[in-house]
Amino acid sequence: MRYTIPPKKMLILNILDILKKYSDENHRLSAKDIGDLLEKDYSQKVERKAIRRNLMNLIDFGYELEYSETLRVNKNGQEESILSDWYLNRDFDDSELRLLVDSLLFSKHIPYNQCKNLINKLEDLSSIYFKAKVKHIRNMPEKYKENKELFYTIEILDEAISNRKKVAFNYNDYGIDKKPYPRKDEDGKPTDYIVSPYQMAATNGRYYLIGNRNVYPDVSNFRIDRISGIRLLDESVKPMKQVVGLENGLNLPKHMAERIYMFSGEGIQVKFRAKQYLISDILDWFGLDTRLIKEDDDDNIIATVSVNEQAMFYWAMQYGEHIEVLSPESLREKLNAAIKNMAERYNVR
Repeated sequence: MRYTIPPKKMLILNILDILKKYSDENHRLSAKDIGDLLEKDYSQKVERKAIRRNLMNLIDFGYELEYSETLRVNKNGQEESILSDWYLNRDFDDSELRLLVDSLLFSKHIPYNQCKNLINKLEDLSSIYFKAKVKHIRNMPEKYKENKELFYTIEILDEAISNRKKVAFNYNDYGIDKKPYPRKDEDGKPTDYIVSPYQMAATNGRYYLIGNRNVYPDVSNFRIDRISGIRLLDESVKPMKQVVGLENGLNLPKHMAERIYMFSGEGIQVKFRAKQYLISDILDWFGLDTRLIKEDDDDNIIATVSVNEQAMFYWAMQYGEHIEVLSPESLREKLNAAIKNMAERYNVR
């Protein structure tokens, strides 16, 4: 409830609130500025000496306040220091907050309302001037159905991974009505996925769980936004050394580079020819471990990568005009069949 005339004991909190709201490195406040804002926002008229005393108390309490100090001679001929240009030194600067905000905006797994609430919390970590820079969130369309369980799911997964316990959940696919429905067993009941969770990771704007489903010997990846009804089990996870592909533990950068679309399955070695202008894209997708050799033709390179075969198939289709898969032959045959099928659909002769 807003008070009409704030008690004096609230003064230090009101000054702190003003510094949080109105000050940053580019917007510094004098004692007069703070006094004017105290009167405007809190109906509190305060002498500058009291403002300075409370500012120094905030510093004593551990708040990182920056200010400038100058000396002047008063009317009595004595030197006195003048403190001005006050601002609160924050944990995050605006560029760091902007990076976090943009990360939320680019995310494909956080629903609009949850994304907006998180951005509002980030905005509160800076001044009013930062909020003016991120108003575009107000125009962000709601593209995804809200998964009210998302953060609860992440919380349970975090607990399960920390305590090395299995989880059970339903895994959803979208129907033609654009609503999620759990995958079902042969008897028509929702399938209960029993999973040993090892790691959560973000890629391609989505959040994934890396783990082992009890009915399979190898590693699996699950979209966290498609998980519902999660439950923490008392059963311990399957040791990684018993999971195909994780015998030596989880090397996350290698795992992500081999599964660019997060398909499950082991990586294979793929060699392909590409134009040199594609090198940046290749490194973005497959990482710096990619082996690149320049061909005699100045415009071509040969790239060798370790990647999941299904993921490579879709990547090769995406970049088909710019690359040619050289090996393995099995992948070339799959691409050949797919290209012929597409040509027939589009009546290409």
